Amino acid sequence: MSFDDVRFSPQISRGSSGGPERRTEIVVTGSGAEERNSRWAHSRRRYNAGFGVKSLDDIHAVVAFFEERRGRLHGFRWKDHLDFKSCAPGAAVSPRDQVIGTGDGVATRFQLVKRYGSGLRDYSRSITKPVAGSLRVAVAGQEVTGFTLDTLTGMVTLAAAPGAGTLVTAGFCFDVPVRFDTDELRINLTQFAGGDIPDIPVVEIRA
Repeated sequence: MSFDDVRFSPQISRGSSGGPERRTEIVVTGSGAEERNSRWAHSRRRYNAGFGVKSLDDIHAVVAFFEERRGRLHGFRWKDHLDFKSCAPGAAVSPRDQVIGTGDGVATRFQLVKRYGSGLRDYSRSITKPVAGSLRVAVAGQEVTGFTLDTLTGMVTLAAAPGAGTLVTAGFCFDVPVRFDTDELRINLTQFAGGDIPDIPVVEIRA
């Protein structure tokens, strides 16, 4: 799958709408009871960037970005302004935000993840597009600097293997890998000094 490691304009995405979706099958039995089954193990995010377009310059920037991605062909980075950190949007990133693994004395590589929930039925989301320079890591609660990060996979490699049973935690900012979900932009220029693109659908991809 082709992915361009560039970010869609965060100024435009700030005004977008959207969020996570899931796919649940519901069958109603003859007695009126329901049987529910989740078809997706992981949620998928959808957005509409059209709400963030405020000027002719914004339209020009979107068209240029769309053309360079060849419509739906190439993926790219997207900043979800509601969910772009290992912590709440208004909090500061801490190296103890998320547990990313437990040491065994051998392993040095750990995948970035973010967990959602209160402990009843937490959802663990793999983070594959962290923002360069944002990562902080702690081993047994103590921040460390001996690590490398692959910003295209979210894989952290520590300089030394943590001891058995030692918690490895991390804090970070991240983007969502997405693509346009259309091969056509319908641009409205009826306004004298501006215009809009009412519908710019964007969908999360596995990249």
